[in-house]
Amino acid sequence: MKQTPKPPEFIIIGVQKGGTTSLYNYLIQHPQIAPATQKEIHYFDLNFHKTPDWYYSQFPQPESGESQLTGEASPYYIFHPHVPQRIYDLFPKVKIIALLRNPIERAISHYHYYIKIGYESLSLESAIASEPERLKGEMEKLLANPNYYSYEHQHHTYLSRGIYADQLPAWMKLFPKSQISIIKSEDLYSNPSQILNTVLEFLDLPPHQLETYGKHNSSEYPPISETVYEQLRAYFRSHNQRLAEMCDRDFGWD
Repeated sequence: MKQTPKPPEFIIIGVQKGGTTSLYNYLIQHPQIAPATQKEIHYFDLNFHKTPDWYYSQFPQPESGESQLTGEASPYYIFHPHVPQRIYDLFPKVKIIALLRNPIERAISHYHYYIKIGYESLSLESAIASEPERLKGEMEKLLANPNYYSYEHQHHTYLSRGIYADQLPAWMKLFPKSQISIIKSEDLYSNPSQILNTVLEFLDLPPHQLETYGKHNSSEYPPISETVYEQLRAYFRSHNQRLAEMCDRDFGWD
């Protein structure tokens, strides 16, 4: 008899440059968590033309009697408009983990990472200024056509990806509070062992202590001008206030 495939118990939905690689690597060191074939499977955003069986095949299928959990982390999920419903339709019981980083620092890190890997050639000021033009009509196309892929929406969204108050409602509408864990990235950076155990508790797993908590995908970048920093601070202020009200929590980014 064919065994029913085991779904993932958790999905880290983002944010990009928010510590998702570090958290995922900490989690898969727990004796009761088995890793997927790769951290970022991108099924619900970039590979949704493939079958659910393909998605299941990305996770270890336990022998009878085993009780390991598994999951993945694809940081474009939180931002892609079709993903919340797609995940809910397939896995309404899955636990959702969102790491939210100060959107100013997230945008700067995103920009410098893209300079490094060759996805960006403009200056930071120009990239920020060009974002509305680059994104013109892209969201409309994404919403109108579930199969549409937008390079600009995935990559050149330094500001848009930091407006968490626009992204979380779709998840909160579908999944109950008990299935969503919102973590401040800065808390993960400053106290990784505590945050790891907070997430393990959320997953109903016993606490676990790692020998080391390395930072993954972390990089240094040059300081930006105070003018640009102030511009970003002004841009995100009202969005951060909306987020604080939505989550009933002060993230302390202002």
